[in-house]
Amino acid sequence: MTRAVVFAYHNVGVRCLSVLLAHGVDIPLLLTHTDSPAETIWFESVAELAARHDIPVITPDDANAPEIVERIRALQPDFLFSFYYRFMLKSEILGIPQRGAYNMHGSLLPKYRGRVPVNWAIIRGENETGASLHAMTEKPDAGALVEQQAVPILPDDTAAEVFHKVTCAAEIALNRCLPSLLAGMAKHAPLDLSLGSYFGGRRAEDGKIRWLEPAQAIHNLVRAVAPPYPGAYTSLAGMPMRILRTQMETARRVRSTAPAFYCEAGRCYAECGDGKVLRILEFELDGRSMNAKQFNQRYGHEARLFDNDF
Repeated sequence: MTRAVVFAYHNVGVRCLSVLLAHGVDIPLLLTHTDSPAETIWFESVAELAARHDIPVITPDDANAPEIVERIRALQPDFLFSFYYRFMLKSEILGIPQRGAYNMHGSLLPKYRGRVPVNWAIIRGENETGASLHAMTEKPDAGALVEQQAVPILPDDTAAEVFHKVTCAAEIALNRCLPSLLAGMAKHAPLDLSLGSYFGGRRAEDGKIRWLEPAQAIHNLVRAVAPPYPGAYTSLAGMPMRILRTQMETARRVRSTAPAFYCEAGRCYAECGDGKVLRILEFELDGRSMNAKQFNQRYGHEARLFDNDF
């Protein structure tokens, strides 16, 4: 029986671990993360799935610590798999499995290597992304490609919606290539890293809206950081505002000389720096979820400029 040590987290971790189990892979150890109380946990638990299958689970603060390395080495795994595990694994661990270490990455490699690839793909206006299984090297997301599955990014998709598609893509890609990988017959195609770029992580403050940017760029930002992520934010009349969902509005002309917000006929709009308009489908003002009627009753019907520092 093929033996694999697995590093996994999030929905991709759950679905890819399920694929390994369905193909009869023996998993003597699973390494995952302890859920952070500071993070919105909207995804499934790898640890709960492992418990149902009596797989030992550990959550080390440092996966590369000597005692962890030795524990994995003693298991003599054939493979090592990483499915959305958040820590980098060093060469000492990657060299342990006799038949290779593989990672599932949430983009169409070599594009969008690095952190939060789904969010970056939406911000950059891509119309597709996907999942890629590749051989692991100490340089992140740089090893040879084994399998890949694309999914569409539709014009109004949020990051959460795209992530659900990427989760399915990861399951499909792994399930398709795993038999040949276990049989030692999987093809490995070297990545041309010049065809893509490496992206870093994102912080909540990166969701600040710059209203002088084009409407399409703002729409992409809103989609990329929409809940369960922290959301895009701005300020209106000195009050904090979160823009949670938008839609491009092609049939409406601007009313103001600078980026502004207004509601009329039961709908709300934002005028952007390129003279185009976004329909605001969901928003919060001063911490309150609000609709067009409520906004007009409280603040009137006149367009209000977004604060100058935005």
